[in-house]
Amino acid sequence: MPAVRPLHSGWTVRVAGDDPDGVAPTGPLPASVPGCVHTDLLAAGLIPDPYLDDNERRLAWIGRTPWLYETTFDAGPVDADRVQLVAEGLDTIASVTFNGVELGRTANMHREYRFDVTDHVRATGNQLSIRFDSAYAYAEAVRDQVGARPNAYDEPFQYIRKMACNFGWDWGPTLVTAGVWRPIGLHMWSMARLARVRPLVTVDGGTGRVEVRADLERARTGALRLRVAVAGQTMTVDVPADATQATAVLEVPDVTLWWPRGLGDAHRYELAVTLEDPAGATTLDGWRGRIGFRTVELDTTPDADGSRFALRVNGTPIFVRGVNWIPDDAFVTRVTRERYAERLEQACAAGVNYLRVWGGGRYESDDFYDLADELGLMVGQDFLFACAAYPEEEPLRSEVAAEAREQVVRLMTHPSLVMWVGNNENIWGFHDWGWREALDGRSWGEGYYLDVLPGIVAELDPGRPYWPGSPWSGNSSLHPNDPDHGTTHIWDVWNTHDYRHYRGYRPRFVAEFGFQAPPAFATLRRAVSDDPLTPTSPGIAHHQKAIDGNAKLARGLEGHFPAPATFDDWHWATQLNQARAISFGVEHFRSLRPLCMGTIVWQLNDNWPVTSWSAVDGDGRRKPLWYALRRSYAQRLLTLQPRDGRLALVAVNDSSTPWIAEIEVRRVTFAGDPRAKATIPLEVPAGGALTVPLSTELSTADEPAAELIVADSSTDTDTERALWCFAEDVDLRYPPAVTDVAVRRGETGLVIEVTAGTLLRDLTLFADRLDPAATVDRQLVTLLPGESATFRVRGGRSLEALAESPAWAASPVLRCANDLMR
Repeated sequence: MPAVRPLHSGWTVRVAGDDPDGVAPTGPLPASVPGCVHTDLLAAGLIPDPYLDDNERRLAWIGRTPWLYETTFDAGPVDADRVQLVAEGLDTIASVTFNGVELGRTANMHREYRFDVTDHVRATGNQLSIRFDSAYAYAEAVRDQVGARPNAYDEPFQYIRKMACNFGWDWGPTLVTAGVWRPIGLHMWSMARLARVRPLVTVDGGTGRVEVRADLERARTGALRLRVAVAGQTMTVDVPADATQATAVLEVPDVTLWWPRGLGDAHRYELAVTLEDPAGATTLDGWRGRIGFRTVELDTTPDADGSRFALRVNGTPIFVRGVNWIPDDAFVTRVTRERYAERLEQACAAGVNYLRVWGGGRYESDDFYDLADELGLMVGQDFLFACAAYPEEEPLRSEVAAEAREQVVRLMTHPSLVMWVGNNENIWGFHDWGWREALDGRSWGEGYYLDVLPGIVAELDPGRPYWPGSPWSGNSSLHPNDPDHGTTHIWDVWNTHDYRHYRGYRPRFVAEFGFQAPPAFATLRRAVSDDPLTPTSPGIAHHQKAIDGNAKLARGLEGHFPAPATFDDWHWATQLNQARAISFGVEHFRSLRPLCMGTIVWQLNDNWPVTSWSAVDGDGRRKPLWYALRRSYAQRLLTLQPRDGRLALVAVNDSSTPWIAEIEVRRVTFAGDPRAKATIPLEVPAGGALTVPLSTELSTADEPAAELIVADSSTDTDTERALWCFAEDVDLRYPPAVTDVAVRRGETGLVIEVTAGTLLRDLTLFADRLDPAATVDRQLVTLLPGESATFRVRGGRSLEALAESPAWAASPVLRCANDLMR
C-alpha cells in the first residue's frame, strides 16, 4: 500500500512581498494546515473577529495581499518508485516550491494537485513553500484579458475558480481567503497506483450490479491484478503489463435498496477495490467506499399543464421537501464532521428529505455526503456557477472541465446524490437581467451548461440525471423560469410582493423561494455590541447584506402586523412573519401534489451571524421558521386551503403507507365557543393527496375578526392541527394574552407548562433570552382557552438557577401573536 506522510505541522505564514499600506503583520506566524490566512491571523490575535460588529470592513486588505506558507520536515528513508506531493485543495492562486524547485502553479480551489518529487525529496531537511497570490489580482487580470461580464454583485468572482461567496453575497461577508484548505502530504508508492476508481452502481429487479472502472498510474510496467469485493461477492481481473485501465463487473443477488428517508432504510454496502501483484501476495493500492443500490430517474413528461418535474427513486415518485444549503462557515475549514452532523440532523428533524448544494459555494465534503447517505437525505449538487455571466475562454474553460471531471468521479459513489445541476440562475439572468445586451455576443456560460457539463456527466456518471440550471424550463424555446415547466425560482415574493402572492402560482417544482428574518437574539447579541439594539443600529445594519433588506422586512409586515413599537417586537414580528410566509408557500405548493412535486426553501443555514432567509442561524440556533418547517414538511400534512371559492381540507401523504384517520373540523370563536363542527374520514393513498371541501356552515364565519377553524386528527396524534383565520392578524380581535405558567425541573432541564386563559396564537418560548446555550423543543403553538402546551428546555448551563425566574412567563421570553396587537 502507498505510504502517506501528512504535512500538517510546522507551518508558518507571512506576507509575500511588500506591504505598501503597512497593515500586514511583520515576520512569520504559526499557521494551521488545513486552514486559511484569516483564521491564522485571528488565532495570532492580529485581527478582530470578522463576524463581530463591522470588523469585516477593516479586513479587506487580506484578500488583496499575497501570502507565503512554509514548512520544513524530514521524510526519512524512502523505499518507493514514486514520491508525490499531493495537495487536495489549494485556495487558490498558488505557486508550489519544494527544496528550491518550483513544482507548478495552480488556479482552482476545487481541484486536487499531484506533483512528482521523487528526484527532489530528502531524508531530512525538506523545505516546502506555497505562495498564494491575491485572488483579486488574478480575477481582475482575467477579467481584463477576456472582457468584463455582468454579474449580481460588484465583485470579480466569475473570473476565478474559487468559492464565489468568498467575495460576499446578499447573506454573507466579503472575506477573500487564501491557504492550504484541504489535506496535503507525501504519497509514496511502487509499481502502480489506483489513480481513479469509478463505480457504476445499478439495480434491476432484486439484482444489483457494480461495474468498477479503474484508471492506473504506473511507475513501471508489469502484470497486475484488480480485486473487487462487495456484499460477499468477489471478482479478480488480470491487468496486462502495460495497461492503464481495468474493469470488473459484479452482480449481487437480492440486494437491499437504499431509500430516501421516510420511505425505507438508507442501506449501504462496503465496496473494496484492491490493486495487487499477479499472485495477490502484495497489495499495491486500495480504495474503499460505501455504495447504495437504488435507481433514480427524472420525469419531465409533457402534460396538459406543461411538463412534469418529478424525481423517482426506485420507481417511486418523491415529493421533494427540500432546503438550499450554503457553506456553513465563511471559513470552511472550521466545519467539522460533528458540525455537519448537527446541521443535517437539524434538517432531518424539520422533515427535510432533500438538500440542494448551491452553486455559489463549494462541492461539499466527503463527510457531508457520507452523512447524507447515512441519513437518507437526497442531494442535488450544483456545478459551481452562480448569478453571473461566466467566460468560456481560457484560462477558465480547461479549468472548468478538469474540475467537473474530478468532482463527478469523487461524488458519484454516493447514493444520496440524485441530481447534477448546471448552474444557479445564470440562464435566467441572461434572459431577464439585462445581460444579453451587456454581453453583446460574448460568451456567458451557456456552452458549459448545455454542452460541456452534460457531456462529462453522460460520460462518467450516466446513471444520474443532469439538469442545465436552476431555474430551467427544460427547453431553450421556453422562458427559463416558466413555472409550468421544469424548476422555478419565486423571488417576486420577498422582493416586491406580499407572501399571499404564492397562492397565485401553480408551479411544477419550486427550487428557490424564501423570506428573511433576523437570527436568534443570543446570536445577535453575541455578534453585535450596539447599545441599544435597533433595527437600524450600525451593527444590525452591517449584518443585513440584502439590498433594501430592512425595508423589505418592514413591507413584509404590512397587512399582517402593526408596525413594531420596540426592538423586541420587531425581532419577534419579523421572525414570526418569516415562519408564516414560508409555511404559507410550502403548504400551498404541497397541496397541489401531484401537479407540484417539490419545494426547496431558501435556505437552511447561514455562514455567519446575519439577518437572512435561513431556518438555522449562523450560530446554529433554530429560528421560528425551523419549527414552522417541521410542521409544514411533516410526511403527513393537514392544511386548509381555498378551493373554487370555498375552503377545503387537504390531506397530503408523502409516506409509504396509506393514511387512514378521522379529522375533527371545528369553527370556534376566539373564546373557544363552538359554532360548527364536522368529522371527516380520511383515506389517503401512499404518495397521494386528498381534497375535501368544507360545508358552508364550517367555512363561513359569523364574526370573521373573532373566529377560526381548527382541524385535528382524533385518531392520529402525530398529525399537527391545521388552522384557518378569516382575516390577517392586524384585523383580528385577539384578546390580551392570559397565561398560567408552571416551571419545574426535569431530568434533562426545565419543563415549562403553559395553560391558556385566552386564545394564544403562535405561542413561542425564547429560552436563549435567558441562557444563550438553552434550546426549546417546540415553538409556534396555538392554544384555545383551557388548552395547555409543554415546553422542554435543555442545554443551558444556568437552567437550574433559572427555574424560579418569573421571566419565563413574560415578554420577551414568552411571546405570542396577541402581543403584537397592543
